[in-house]
Amino acid sequence: MIILAIETSCDDTCVAVIKASGKKKPRFKILSNIISSQVEIHKKYGGVYPILAKREHQKNLPVVLEKALKKTKKPKIDLIAVTVGPGLEPCLWVGVNFAKNLAQDWNLPIVPVNHIEAHILVNFQFSPAVSGIQKIFPAVCLVVSGGHTQLILMKDFGKYKILGETRDDAAGECFDKIARILGLGYPGGPAIAAAAAKITNYKLQITNKLPRPMINQKNYDFSFSGLKTAVLYGYKNQPIKEMCKEVQQAIIDVLIKKTIKATKDFGAKTIILGGGVAANNELRKQFIENCKLKIENCRFLVPPKNLCTDNAVMTAIAGYFNLNKKTKNWRKIKANANIKL
Repeated sequence: MIILAIETSCDDTCVAVIKASGKKKPRFKILSNIISSQVEIHKKYGGVYPILAKREHQKNLPVVLEKALKKTKKPKIDLIAVTVGPGLEPCLWVGVNFAKNLAQDWNLPIVPVNHIEAHILVNFQFSPAVSGIQKIFPAVCLVVSGGHTQLILMKDFGKYKILGETRDDAAGECFDKIARILGLGYPGGPAIAAAAAKITNYKLQITNKLPRPMINQKNYDFSFSGLKTAVLYGYKNQPIKEMCKEVQQAIIDVLIKKTIKATKDFGAKTIILGGGVAANNELRKQFIENCKLKIENCRFLVPPKNLCTDNAVMTAIAGYFNLNKKTKNWRKIKANANIKL
């Protein structure tokens, strides 16, 4: 089966084409994966400006589609998958309407895809390498990005329970806001990580250690607004690189401890990581170390870095796992910025 996927939930215009096969052990081959980033456009705003992002999607989608099809030598498409939410509603509607027009012109079914689920399921691009794919459940999934920080219990494909989520800023959003405070620019996550990586022998030179919000609470929720406030009132006359290192470590400590706690509490066999923040080298490294030290026989799945940030490959893979939702009645497909798993 050849799937064409469209992803416009935020500021990346994405189109991908994949070849999918198999039921018990799905196999996926990426035929094309085209992403048009709007980072340079939104830098001066310190974040994504939704209406501007919408206009760029409208301009970029036909171009990105043409590139994706050209790279695959225009194969026969069997199905269209499109992200319907969560995300920025003006941006989502551009992708949804574009998919509807294609479905009507090409007489193809559409599968609506949940963006959060796509961040989880992209890990299964490599499922043949996982011995006994059904033996990974239950799994605890941490989806962490600019707009989302959620802990999710995955009992099987399509069976999810949200254990906890952020009560205010998402982790990626916190990175962006702190980077702005420190004068490091946008996007904040990579800027802070780059500054932190310059410290090899880390001896904290900051007067007061930053807080780890909610790290010892018994729930699985997150809160990062307090960390942002602590930086705002405490960064002056502090070494920027050391501050970046401490900010990054504070966020990592909270994410890992909450995830490990949920994994133990629910007897999960696997930890699944997804979302743009999952591309952070230090987060990936410390997750692997903690899984080995603190949880016996625990698998750890994380996508390649280029599939952590928004892309349409993950939309296509999620579409394949949700074939039961496909429809030729494209009028039913709607964007929903607040859709839940």
